[in-house]
Amino acid sequence: MDTSKNTIMAAVLWPGEESRVTERIINDEPSVRRLLGRLTGKTGGRECLRCCYEAGPGGYDLYRLLDSMGIACDVVAPSLIPKGSGDRVKTDKRDSRRLARLHRAGELTPVRVPSRDEEAVRDLARARTALLEDRKTAQKRLTAILMRHGRTWRGPTYWTRAHRDWIAAQKFAEPALATAVGYYRAALATREAEMAAIEAELLPWVSREPLVGPAARLMCYRGIAELTALTLAAEVVDWRRFPAARAFMGFTGLCPAEASSGDTARRGHITKAGPQPVRTALVESALAYRHPAAIGACCAGGSATRPRTPWPAPGRPSGGCTPGTFTWSATARPRRRPSPRPPASSPGSPGPR
Repeated sequence: MDTSKNTIMAAVLWPGEESRVTERIINDEPSVRRLLGRLTGKTGGRECLRCCYEAGPGGYDLYRLLDSMGIACDVVAPSLIPKGSGDRVKTDKRDSRRLARLHRAGELTPVRVPSRDEEAVRDLARARTALLEDRKTAQKRLTAILMRHGRTWRGPTYWTRAHRDWIAAQKFAEPALATAVGYYRAALATREAEMAAIEAELLPWVSREPLVGPAARLMCYRGIAELTALTLAAEVVDWRRFPAARAFMGFTGLCPAEASSGDTARRGHITKAGPQPVRTALVESALAYRHPAAIGACCAGGSATRPRTPWPAPGRPSGGCTPGTFTWSATARPRRRPSPRPPASSPGSPGPR
């Protein structure tokens, strides 16, 4: 099914046939139920139907409707749909027919559909990310108007207490310019108040279902506090769907792009193919590993929002982020340096290899 805001183009591919029958319906629940009711009558049961559609701005309501009707449905990743390089024609009918053919061939990659509670927390975390971008924009606008009129901050760091006091002390002879700067300052104050309000609403969800378990385990790692843990848990949700670290790095878009052929290997910048909040949170958290590992007061004693919860791996010692646990091993490993190999001429050296 190729979905849009107002309509759904459905392509039906019957078993043993290659010709696809298409039908356009209105994108609402009664129309979907009528269409699937007719198809169920022809196939003999709902268990014989298999549906799919691309993940998009329409969300997962169609998936949840089909799931409540007992019909199998996959929400596929649009960026992973095989497409020919010479295919320059894109219509709803062609897209629906392509989805039907590829779905029967098993060449589509489904995405993990979150529950309603998980999606709600993720939307709240994304709202904070949007407000953070708005605050950055307000800060840039205020800095830009001051620089245009020769008011340049010479201090080491922006947006400290000293920097804010310096901005408040700026006076302008032109009334219109002073009014403009005042509005920019008011806009920044509004964004900061919104940030404080949404963070106060977001923090209690660290200790609530459905993400309390993953968030607590993530907070055992260095550089990950409450909001970062909640962002990662809300965006990833199911960590077990990644069989290895490489699969997870490909999901986040932190692996390098590559265009290799034969003996030539070309690698470029990171692909940035995954969700930006996850990539930003991981990069910022990785900066904490520049310093040696140590047990802080918060991790040592635990708190209401940072419990001493061990990683649930069989055979691992318990005790949270303490020496001897799995999380401590993961915390200290990036700081370890391999011992230097002895030179080839030194006694006891195994010699050249």
